[in-house]
Amino acid sequence: MSVQYVENEGGKLLVEIRGDASAPLIICSPGIGDFRTAYYAVADQLVAAGYRVAIIDLRGQGDASLGFTSYGDEETASDYIKVAETLLSGTSTGNKRVVLAGASMSGGAAAIAAGRRPDLVAGIITLGGFLRNGSAGPVLRFIMNLMFLQPWGPWMWKMYAATLWPGLDASAAKTRAQASSDSLTRPGRWAAFQELMSTLDHDADVAPWLPKVKTHPALVVVGSKDPDWSKPLEEAAWVAANFAPSPATSTLVVEGAGHAPQYENPEVVGPEIVRFVNALREGDSFKAAA
Repeated sequence: MSVQYVENEGGKLLVEIRGDASAPLIICSPGIGDFRTAYYAVADQLVAAGYRVAIIDLRGQGDASLGFTSYGDEETASDYIKVAETLLSGTSTGNKRVVLAGASMSGGAAAIAAGRRPDLVAGIITLGGFLRNGSAGPVLRFIMNLMFLQPWGPWMWKMYAATLWPGLDASAAKTRAQASSDSLTRPGRWAAFQELMSTLDHDADVAPWLPKVKTHPALVVVGSKDPDWSKPLEEAAWVAANFAPSPATSTLVVEGAGHAPQYENPEVVGPEIVRFVNALREGDSFKAAA
């Protein structure tokens, strides 16, 4: 494992890299308030299967720096692209395209990145991905933004985050929620978190790019108990419909899991991700686009 900092738009992203530099590359980004550790167990499986895995934190969160010029779906897509270009530059192999794995809002950002740079993105993995706003209308989103204002915001976030991962036992969920709250309340972090929350509008930011990803293969992963969706399986079906038709695109329902299925049940999610990327590798999708 190695760590590299990648500068983009006024800040620095910490990129944790595992696997051989010549192997096909998969870039992973977590959901809001979560950490790159959410991918560790799945990353181990991918490295064992012969892949290189780069895991980042969202801007202003985890071990990413502050100082970015802005935050949001488009910005996270820019970070995906910058990390991909940085890690692929100078490689002597024919692997010139990457797979993007995105949880929650990072799933929508992965779709944007693929729409912007189809030459760079071989496939997409969404994990509880937000490609649209869903049932949270503008009034509810406004109320949620009020909930996360200082001084009560960190406490409200900790209570909310503990409900996101029903695939964990209650104690583990509360421990992770506490760690998230502790990380977000470090100096300057809560302001970055609030800015991100206040600017997110997946209908406005992600939707225009969806027609551009109709030919991209995707793996759509959803927890059957994802609390962010009133009907998680129906939402997963809608997400999958935006990508290449079956069998290039497939859906994995993780029974009992919530909004981070790759963390809650990596024993189920990991092998399916390996199957998906193996199919892309067998089809030479990691090679330079024609």
